[in-house]
Amino acid sequence: MIKMGSGKVAFVAFLLLDIITIHVLAECTCEPEENEGKKSEALKYKLIALASILVAGALGVCIPFIGRVVPALSPEKDGFFIIKAFAAGVILATGFIHVLPDAFESLTSPCLKEHPWGDFPFTGFIAMVATMLTLLFETSSAAYQLRSHESRTALKPDDGYGDEERNPQHMGQVAAHTHATHGHAHGSISNLSQVDRYRIVSKVLELGIIVHSVVIGLSLGASESPKTIKPLVVALTFHQFFEGIGLGGCIFQAEFKSLAATIMGACFSITTPFGIVIGILVTSSYKEDSSTALIVEGVLNSASAGILIYMALVDLLSPDFMNPRMQKNKLLQLGSNVSLLLGAGLMSLLAKWA
Repeated sequence: MIKMGSGKVAFVAFLLLDIITIHVLAECTCEPEENEGKKSEALKYKLIALASILVAGALGVCIPFIGRVVPALSPEKDGFFIIKAFAAGVILATGFIHVLPDAFESLTSPCLKEHPWGDFPFTGFIAMVATMLTLLFETSSAAYQLRSHESRTALKPDDGYGDEERNPQHMGQVAAHTHATHGHAHGSISNLSQVDRYRIVSKVLELGIIVHSVVIGLSLGASESPKTIKPLVVALTFHQFFEGIGLGGCIFQAEFKSLAATIMGACFSITTPFGIVIGILVTSSYKEDSSTALIVEGVLNSASAGILIYMALVDLLSPDFMNPRMQKNKLLQLGSNVSLLLGAGLMSLLAKWA
């Protein structure tokens, strides 16, 4: 009986040890995973994703400019408030639901050393720093442009008409798109013209989008699993299209010259496809579970999440939702609220497949 009991104990101990070992190995699989499908099939889906994302991004960023031909799509119409709210919801959900969790997963991976990566919440810290740097960049850029504007104004002879009277549609007293209307003036940015403000916003927003788009494209291009790539095609196409609308609206309202607007739109459209191409080229040597890859992806995703969340809330949603034009129109306000929830909700649902 004693031997039998000892045997049972040894068996149970061995079984528990085996289960724990399997669990640990499942948690930290730092070796390359086996191919779940043929490389040729994976390549086919990568090329489909490349074409689909390229077209969706280009179409999305061009829609606000199509408004010059199709009045219903013009940023000056009420309907564009609703479209822009949907796009802002997509960008907000991208930051919170897609990019930030990926950053947490990368920087808390068991494949990284416990010290220092396990000693401090680097993901949240980097996102916070990126958010503050975005604010500092916006306010310092606004202050610089405001000082330059005042210097130019001081050099002009006084003809009895201030710049605000010469160009009333461009000046800061049009509070529809400034934070001053609701007591949240961010330094001197509220005193800038709408055009200058949108130029700053569009540049920062594009930077945040480009950073995470390269990471997403690289990960998709390096993957050799058709099972992983298939759902990403739909998710990233949807995501790129509505991000394009949000960015395109800012570029349109910034009134860039045609060449500058074209370059910004093209850079946005080709960033994710460019990442996919790079991923395809480095498929054989890229190891997504290597410490270098995890750290680089985690840091970039953290920074990108901070930028996107800030831009969606502060620069896209807040100005429009505090706009007297929206607040005086109950139907427009309701439509924009529903559109925001739909954009964020649908993009959040895509996290199940992406």
